[in-house]
Amino acid sequence: MSNSLKIIGGEWRSRSIKFNDAPGLRPTPARVRETVFNWLRNDILASRCLDLYAGSGALSFEAASRGAKQVVQVENNPLACRALKENAVSLGADQFKIIQMDTFRYLAGDAEVFDVVFIDPPFQQGLAMQTCHWLEDKGWLSAHAKIYVEVESTLKLEGMPDHWQCLKSKVAGEVGYYLFERASL
Repeated sequence: MSNSLKIIGGEWRSRSIKFNDAPGLRPTPARVRETVFNWLRNDILASRCLDLYAGSGALSFEAASRGAKQVVQVENNPLACRALKENAVSLGADQFKIIQMDTFRYLAGDAEVFDVVFIDPPFQQGLAMQTCHWLEDKGWLSAHAKIYVEVESTLKLEGMPDHWQCLKSKVAGEVGYYLFERASL
């Protein structure tokens, strides 16, 4: 593994995680992670987090470092999954469950309720909107869940689930990123 990034806050601040090159893998840049976790600062502690399209695991390792009590990482690529497991062991992170599976196959299974969800799919494949609707329609979200979505900056997120409210959004280069809150029904 030739690539690494540093966790920017919490218990594992300045610790490195390693990852392999893989098609579509773009770890969330440090400045974007810093903004996202400033947005989520009151929501992470003791939360249950789901990281779909986990890739490098940058977002979910950051969440665990900041006090998430349980983190599920879903990633289809076997090399990326191996790196996720190695990083969890290296950090002594026992709150992780790492699942090697396609995101939609996972979401078609028995739903568990999560407080914070990270959605950072490969760009240009149209996966973000469908993922959001599956999360909502299949019962994966707590009453006031926060959902972070990272997509290509040219993509307009229109047609999100009706009762999701966009709390924050920004663009950094080729990345558009959004924080939604699910309003209770």
